[in-house]
Amino acid sequence: MKDLEFTQKRTLSRAEAADQLEALAAALRRGGQAELELGPGRLTLRIPDELSTEIEVELEDGKVELEIELAWHTGSPGH
Repeated sequence: MKDLEFTQKRTLSRAEAADQLEALAAALRRGGQAELELGPGRLTLRIPDELSTEIEVELEDGKVELEIELAWHTGSPGH
């Protein structure tokens, strides 16, 4: 069972998508408690100094899908 799951799917303009990524990048730079404005809501996360990352690009049926995944543990190292 997951402790928390948040999913958001929306259509954005290129500028709006860039704004959202810039806000995420700023939160990553600050670290610690980060508040992200996600459409009508706000998500607060604790972001540590080190993260695992994965970037995946798929081209299928004329559609490009770019996934950027960031992962980290919520507890102390080793837990």
